[in-house]
Amino acid sequence: MSVRVRIRTSTAALATTAALVTALAGCTGASTSQGPGGDVPYVAPSANASAVNKEIEQDEADAAASEAAAANAAQEEAFNRPEEVRDAFAGLQATYQDGCAPGDGNCAYFLGRVNDELNGLDRSMRADAGGPNHFKAPMGWISALRTTLAGDTSTANLEKHRKQLLGTRDRINTWMQGHPEDYR
Repeated sequence: MSVRVRIRTSTAALATTAALVTALAGCTGASTSQGPGGDVPYVAPSANASAVNKEIEQDEADAAASEAAAANAAQEEAFNRPEEVRDAFAGLQATYQDGCAPGDGNCAYFLGRVNDELNGLDRSMRADAGGPNHFKAPMGWISALRTTLAGDTSTANLEKHRKQLLGTRDRINTWMQGHPEDYR
């Protein structure tokens, strides 16, 4: 393409653009501070348009409520899901850093925590992909402890069964040490 052809094409494009801008500039005079000029009639929204808008708003509200319910359900499921066996076992092992003497003020917390950690480990073992049969021995020890406690987790009962409570923790710790694939 020669320089002359490019110049003519550019000049024609500029002339067209200028004509369009001039035409559009003339259109802005058709409006007033009251909206469009007097030659444009006001038409109220129809009842159908109002109903459609309400339906759209309801659909949007339903979708938002549905999304919120799904998010809440997912959050609740994640909250109620037992932790991994390795994490539950780590919590149980952390009880070795604490302790109490019988009658000590810390015993209520300490023995309650050991009991809670054992119950959490039991839930984790039941939910584990390896299945409850893999954890049959530790789950059996926890079940025996539960029978001994008979649902009474009061400080007095936990102190009464302190030996069984800590013994169960120690047996499970020894068993888990022999099964490192379950907590690493």
